[in-house]
Amino acid sequence: MAAARSLLGAGRAGRAAAGLCCCSAARASPHCTVAPQQQQPPPPAPAVDMKSYLWARYKEAKKVTKDLVPSIMSNLLNPDAIFTNNEMSLSDIEIYGFDYDYTLVFYSKHLHTLIYNAARDLLINEHRYPAEIRKYDYDPNFAIRGLHYDVHRALLMKIDAFHYIQLGTVYRGLSVVPDEEVIAMYDGSHVPLEQMSDFYGKSSHGKTMKQFMDIFSLPEMTLLSCVNEYFLKNNIDYEPVHLYKDVKDSIRDVHIKGIMYRAIEADIDKYICYAEQTRAVLGKLADHGKKLFLITNSPSSFVDKGMKFIVGKDWRDLFDVVIVQADKPNFFNDKRRPFRKVNEKGELLWDKIHKLQKGQIYKQGNLYEFLKLTGWRGSKVLYFGDHIYSDLADLTLKHGWRTGAIIPELRSEIKIMNTEQYIQTMTWLQTLTGLLEHMQIYQDPDSQMILQEWKKERKEMREVTRNFFNSQFGGLFRTDQNPTYFLRRLSRFADIYMASLSCLLNYDPNYTFYPRRTPLQHELPTWSDQLCTGTFRIPFLQEMVQNK
Repeated sequence: MAAARSLLGAGRAGRAAAGLCCCSAARASPHCTVAPQQQQPPPPAPAVDMKSYLWARYKEAKKVTKDLVPSIMSNLLNPDAIFTNNEMSLSDIEIYGFDYDYTLVFYSKHLHTLIYNAARDLLINEHRYPAEIRKYDYDPNFAIRGLHYDVHRALLMKIDAFHYIQLGTVYRGLSVVPDEEVIAMYDGSHVPLEQMSDFYGKSSHGKTMKQFMDIFSLPEMTLLSCVNEYFLKNNIDYEPVHLYKDVKDSIRDVHIKGIMYRAIEADIDKYICYAEQTRAVLGKLADHGKKLFLITNSPSSFVDKGMKFIVGKDWRDLFDVVIVQADKPNFFNDKRRPFRKVNEKGELLWDKIHKLQKGQIYKQGNLYEFLKLTGWRGSKVLYFGDHIYSDLADLTLKHGWRTGAIIPELRSEIKIMNTEQYIQTMTWLQTLTGLLEHMQIYQDPDSQMILQEWKKERKEMREVTRNFFNSQFGGLFRTDQNPTYFLRRLSRFADIYMASLSCLLNYDPNYTFYPRRTPLQHELPTWSDQLCTGTFRIPFLQEMVQNK
């Protein structure tokens, strides 16, 4: 409950400065919108020194921002809180479902290096790529989740909720592409709908963009960029479409051929982060009479060994149904595949399944048969997963289940946003944006020269803000100002989201999650009054002249 109180008690000014502005749908800053005529500063009197006037306003805004930071620092967000997009009461939830990878179990930093190296070797040994690409090691700090890849142009980039490319985050290989070149290629920075990926983030049916939503895709993005870099640096003519497909197939084969699974099972202490709170979460739910089930794409022996490591040998006693190799998202849509029982030796049985029994493991199947055999339907079911498309989208859109997204990056990003340096930077960035918005009516040469200086400072501060998270692409949830395409999908397909399942331990099983009322473009956020009245309470030019 402490996490809930911390979340609900966070001040609006704090959320604004922490980059979690309530206006998540805004494309331009709505924070201090100037009302027509009556609230605008009047035209300057000829005798007034505009340079002195504007810089005085700038200094006063700086002072107000500095004074505001301590109050924001006293209302920080809790990294272990649960955040909600849609009102939901846990008292209505009778059945809890879980994905396995990055939901029940978390992996160490060594796993992505393993996937990258194995896929790189497959490119060399099976797809006949140059052995020299081995000189490119995996960089865990290069990519972030949610990026888009232009298959035909071999460009990796960050796109916002409105299909606009964030300039400065477009990479060809390991080098950033100049803004002018990006604008020339895309006739601006907007990506048309027909070029965007399909519903599951895939590039198909003539679409040129692929979105990487899976945590496992981080090595794939890095490998694509490194091989592109090698070809570019060595002036090798290549077809980007072939490269994309070969890398995708190599990453897929690391999973399908069992390379990853065997490596983890052989050194489980190295690759799996032991999380005793996973057992605590499952035990708490079971003690409160909740039904529990597991649906994962991972194989039976792999899941069994991992769950024994993090939960205990009796892990199956906690679950009413366990389904492996489900082939999500097909599991949620394909009505044809029946379930098969897996015996203790991992062998598939041919028995017809009339009931899903506790303590047994089942393979394949489909959701429609699952619903028929269990009767678990509608909003009394809450399913957790890390992949917004494969785990959550179909469940919320087609089947009416409630959904919870596990976003491991959330905890580290909130910790960054809680730092004094970040809050100071973001508060001043928001204030400077408001200052520009109010003072842009002055069109004389001196004023315009100063406004250009402020715009330059604002641009530089945006780059600083991006570097707080990832020096190439910034944070997971925002572009410069707008929500990312990733956040747009998260808001659409997840009722609640959190850094890990352990966050559930902070909440009573009957707790109700209430989303914050997010202001619309034409609604003034209450916290804006604090910024605007503090910063722009200074007498406008006419008042200044009259008081001389």
